[in-house]
Amino acid sequence: MENVYLPTAHKVLLVEQTTDLEWLFRVEYNESSVNAGQFMQVSLPKVGEAPISIANFDLEKGYLDFLIRKVGKVTDEIFKLKAGDKVFLRGPYGNGFPIEKYKNKHIVMIVGGSGIAPVRPIIEYFTKHPEEMKSFKIIVGYKNYESVIFEEEFSRWRENIEILVTLDNAESARDLGKTEEEFHEGMVTKYIPDLKIENMDETEFIVVGPPIMMHFACLEILKLNVPVEKIWVSFERKMSCAVGKCGHCKIDETYICLEGPVFKYDKAQKLLD
Repeated sequence: MENVYLPTAHKVLLVEQTTDLEWLFRVEYNESSVNAGQFMQVSLPKVGEAPISIANFDLEKGYLDFLIRKVGKVTDEIFKLKAGDKVFLRGPYGNGFPIEKYKNKHIVMIVGGSGIAPVRPIIEYFTKHPEEMKSFKIIVGYKNYESVIFEEEFSRWRENIEILVTLDNAESARDLGKTEEEFHEGMVTKYIPDLKIENMDETEFIVVGPPIMMHFACLEILKLNVPVEKIWVSFERKMSCAVGKCGHCKIDETYICLEGPVFKYDKAQKLLD
């Protein structure tokens, strides 16, 4: 009988610091299919494991990316790894974003902070296949300039995608000579009312970030008369076992690790702790 809890060892290919707290880890992987929005259980022997969103992947080249924040025992030890070391993975788990449903549509994405990680595969896909979308607009918000993730990729993404970057506090960005055109000030919700929706029937909305940010961002989107079934969110929550056995992620009768983490908003708005 297969042991669903048994992880396998994978070589770390690259470790890259993105902010003081978040580092990008590229790990060798070519075992099975992966979808944007899914997560893996990342572990180290005798230390523990943690659910981490897949921040990008290329199975032909044989790798997965993880954007990992240093927040506890497991991630503290992961941050000691370097290229050539081994890390253990099991997964992928959960339902991801249905990229097929976004093809030939207008895509609007509202992202907060490290929420950029699980949607990065979507951005990369349509960056490489612009002919498969009608348009793509992103509003991405960070706390301050020091917390900006993937800034070096913005210029490449902007070749086919309209990106508006906001900072809760833009003072440090201004001190470095960054313009208001590059980094607007305010929360993402400030700029949602300015969105021009060309065709509601052909538009899909993706909202990912801290729960409080997603809540108010979705409320602003609904003010644009967007149907709830047109909004997709990633609802990550205490996914300990990832296979629906431990019950830590369960809300009412919904196991987030099995039915999520990606939900349509008509389902997610009812998932209240």
